[in-house]
Amino acid sequence: MRINVGCELAFEFSQTMPMIVTLNVHFSRSPDLERPDHLMTTPSVPIEGYRDSFGNWCSRLVAPAGRFTLGTDAIVRDPGLSDAVDLNALQHQVQDLPTETLLFLLGSRYCETDRLSGRLASYRPARGGSTPRRPTCRWLHGQGFMAKSRVSGMRAQTDVSPTAPVAASIRNATVLPERSAT
Repeated sequence: MRINVGCELAFEFSQTMPMIVTLNVHFSRSPDLERPDHLMTTPSVPIEGYRDSFGNWCSRLVAPAGRFTLGTDAIVRDPGLSDAVDLNALQHQVQDLPTETLLFLLGSRYCETDRLSGRLASYRPARGGSTPRRPTCRWLHGQGFMAKSRVSGMRAQTDVSPTAPVAASIRNATVLPERSAT
């Protein structure tokens, strides 16, 4: 499967604006890119790149005052197979996790933990004991949460209607036809 991924973001700034953006495909998928997903800006500005602690490519730049656009465009090859799932994986209690794993539990603008914790506390999976990840994720998706494609920079995930259908998490993605072998 060939998937066209990318975005274009347009801003109107009243003054110069330092920015750090993470708009590129994760480095683990770079061998699957048919064309690189270089960050392009209008007007052109110097861009400094670095990797964050999760391996994401971050781009640091200073946008000028006025209209400024930035974006990426790439084609990713993917076999279209689901990720492997270990249905027998254990879910550990937070207090039993190694300290170096805790940063993966921090909230984000896509999932406001302070506003969702009350709703999640009311959810009880069919099985007793701790809350298993898979049924919890299904419940959250059913409530209209965890859909990054429906979140904007001006709207948090909890501002999206919890009854609306969940969209795909890859924003601006298009599945392209396979190229012929000729």
